[in-house]
Amino acid sequence: MQIKNLSVNLSDDRPLIDIVARHLKISTGKIKNVKIIRKAIDARRRNGAEIKFTYNIDVELIGEIVKNKSKKIDKELKLVNSKLKRPIVVGFGPAGMFAALTLSKSGLNPLIFERGGDVDSRQAAVDKFFRSGNLDVKTNVQFGEGGAGTFSDGKLTTRLNDELITEVINTFIEAGAPAEIAYLQKPHIGTDNLRTVVKNIRQKIISLGGKIFFNSKITDVEIKNGKVKAVIVNDEQRFETDSLFLAIGHSARDTYEMLLNRGIEIEAKPFAIGVRIEHLQEFINRAQYGMDFDNPKLPVADYFLTFKDVVNNRGAYTFCMCPGGQVVAATSETNQVVTNGMSNFKRDSGIANAAVLANVTPADFVDFGRDALCGIRFQNKYESLAFEIGGKNYCAPVQTVGDFLNGKSGSTQFLIKPTYPIGFKSVDLHNCLPNFVTKTLELALQSFNKKIPNFAAEGAVLTGVETRTSAPCRILRNRENFQSVNVEGLYPIGEGSGYSGGIMSSAIDGMKAVLSTIR
Repeated sequence: MQIKNLSVNLSDDRPLIDIVARHLKISTGKIKNVKIIRKAIDARRRNGAEIKFTYNIDVELIGEIVKNKSKKIDKELKLVNSKLKRPIVVGFGPAGMFAALTLSKSGLNPLIFERGGDVDSRQAAVDKFFRSGNLDVKTNVQFGEGGAGTFSDGKLTTRLNDELITEVINTFIEAGAPAEIAYLQKPHIGTDNLRTVVKNIRQKIISLGGKIFFNSKITDVEIKNGKVKAVIVNDEQRFETDSLFLAIGHSARDTYEMLLNRGIEIEAKPFAIGVRIEHLQEFINRAQYGMDFDNPKLPVADYFLTFKDVVNNRGAYTFCMCPGGQVVAATSETNQVVTNGMSNFKRDSGIANAAVLANVTPADFVDFGRDALCGIRFQNKYESLAFEIGGKNYCAPVQTVGDFLNGKSGSTQFLIKPTYPIGFKSVDLHNCLPNFVTKTLELALQSFNKKIPNFAAEGAVLTGVETRTSAPCRILRNRENFQSVNVEGLYPIGEGSGYSGGIMSSAIDGMKAVLSTIR
């Protein structure tokens, strides 16, 4: 049987089996097994109420016959496309990884090409960049095994309600992710764990017949009579295929340009840009949990805040909040500064950070052209400006919230030292963001300060710029079969396609695209 929405006070220290038995009005001796399906925190504390945990629980009683309702995708896969040439997957982030795994389980032996390095060489390249500012444009926070999410927080939250969520979660757990991601309301794997997880998934794919090539960038796609015919790798090797799954990620700007030159339908799309804000994690814990802020039963707290400027019809919000993490250097191109957030599994750095973003649309890019790549040129401008005012050495431009809101610059009275690893320079962030964005962020910070008092404290630190929030363009595809609208056999998937965002939705997108071809 299943118990839904079982509410348990934070102060209740009884074993869960005792709580369940009392709820069912039976003895614990009649309960064979208790399994947590979902665990959430209710920290609203209305009218002084205590913080609560809310559980969905599967309960197996002694003598009860339990039917196995689970469905494994790999049991359903059938080799129906045996006449197809070996499929190719481009990119080994979440979408490419799960597309490749699904293809491999079906017996289709995909070839996978990842422009960056394997996760170990990638870690070495990222560490070197963080230490010295020596950027490897081939392997970095954006490019390499695991995709951009490998150097983030490993968040698995999604708004999707899809049967494949369980399959993705189980795959991660089998590959070494913490078992608790199966039931937590806001599961995360952590950057440190992801490095092992992606390697194990890679080995699984190889054991099933897939083959992975690192440092292998797709430099051309051959199309004949409206159908995919082959790909060119590193301007040298040619591989024929009639099923090409493009999981290129949102930062593969040169690949977007190549695809557009080959006549593949692409359009500009909205995204968001802004800055990272940092606070002491204890401050966020106190704001969310009150007097229980240091209770060891509670996870480090997070937040999600939104704002709407009704006068200018412009929205702002916090994004990719990383409790107990750090701000990282996330550029993939020379002479540009880009930020992102990262947390390890324990989230124990003592510092909370999140992006504070304003929405931008293709109407904002008209000065950069009216084609599909105008959003990329828009990003380029402000990433380059951030590089320049940060000192032209990959240090990040930073500013206190007080200076940002009061038209000043130069203060170094930070509540915490900025965690961006290469270094930082105190400047005016208005000089590396559009005026309409900074105005929206100013209003948003004041609004957020009312929701979380002192969120916009004068000494809180802002680090610029955050621009790689989602793809700046969309590779158009058919809704029914995930196929390009004008090229047969081409399947744009994941964040780079413009149809998903985050690890979970991208993984599901990759799986669904494959399943649409083999079921």
